[in-house]
Amino acid sequence: MTLVLDRLSRRFTEFAALDDVSLRLAPGEFLALLGPSGSGKTTLLRILAGLDYPDEGTVRQGDRDFLAAGARERNVGLVFQHYALFRHLTVRENVAFGLRVRPRRTRPPKAQIRERVERLLKRVQLDELGDRYPSQLSGGQRQRVALARALAVEPELLLLDEPFGALDAQVRVTLRRWLRELHEELRLTTVFVTHDQEEALELADRIAVMNRGRIEQVGTPQAIYQDPATPFVCEFIGRTNRIPLDRHAGGWSAGRWPLAIDPWGGRHRHGVAYVRPEHLALAVPHGQPAWEAHLRHVYPAGSVTHLDLQVADIDLGLEADVASEDFARWGWQPGAVLRVAPLQLVAFPFDGDGGHAVIRDRWTWRPPDRR
Repeated sequence: MTLVLDRLSRRFTEFAALDDVSLRLAPGEFLALLGPSGSGKTTLLRILAGLDYPDEGTVRQGDRDFLAAGARERNVGLVFQHYALFRHLTVRENVAFGLRVRPRRTRPPKAQIRERVERLLKRVQLDELGDRYPSQLSGGQRQRVALARALAVEPELLLLDEPFGALDAQVRVTLRRWLRELHEELRLTTVFVTHDQEEALELADRIAVMNRGRIEQVGTPQAIYQDPATPFVCEFIGRTNRIPLDRHAGGWSAGRWPLAIDPWGGRHRHGVAYVRPEHLALAVPHGQPAWEAHLRHVYPAGSVTHLDLQVADIDLGLEADVASEDFARWGWQPGAVLRVAPLQLVAFPFDGDGGHAVIRDRWTWRPPDRR
């Protein structure tokens, strides 16, 4: 059943860990809670796990009051960042633990527990390591044991709290792809907490971007990246260029690059545009509007080359990404002058007094052939 979170708030003294959070979680969905430290991700996860309770708001699963059930009654599997394995128990005993401590009336027979543990160890590719202790395993293997232990109780909801945070980069890539394959096989409803945007973009069906206890945007990875809803999402997800916009007698512009229209009908005087590095055209023909940018540094990175540019007339630094094959063909060197213009952008105006972005007036621009 769909899990409906409605207007959850949680405060610790004067700090609002959650501030009016609402969210719907569909059955079988993989949802990532993404945000910086202190954004409320783990607090929300703990509330779903029954380890904490909100000051206000409800969580319902169909007609069921989810918050009224105790942690054991929610049928939730929880995996922590630092595994929380029992060092004195073997791998098999760790995986079986959640089943063996159940009340007698709900505890499976020993033979059934043994069969389920062996099946799970094979699924997480640890069937030959069942007699080892956690200290005899690598970090990636310990994380898979923790996941198998969470799956052993056959949860309806799987909660993952920064599960790969303690692992090195290579192991993280391998494990998150394995986790996505496992999710597609089991179709468990999964909530994955992370501050690593690459993990969220690669793993999740949807992403909820959190900031200061609130949800800034919920959407598919593609929507979050390509069509960010707030300046925070623009700057937090991926790399972006922040370009000041000003209104003058002839309309809006950023230096020598003009906006074709006034998207805000004269209501604002200043704004900011966000342009991804891959959304910059680097060889704009003469006669078309563009910035003249000096190429300061070149950073080859395999199939992509990163360029560091400086636009003198508006004192603006830009980052651009180009396919390494194209860059080699153009033959540019540091010091070259490039004609640069956005291929698409997201822009927000500022209000008149506090200088805050006016979210309701967000404007997305793409040339007609890119719409």
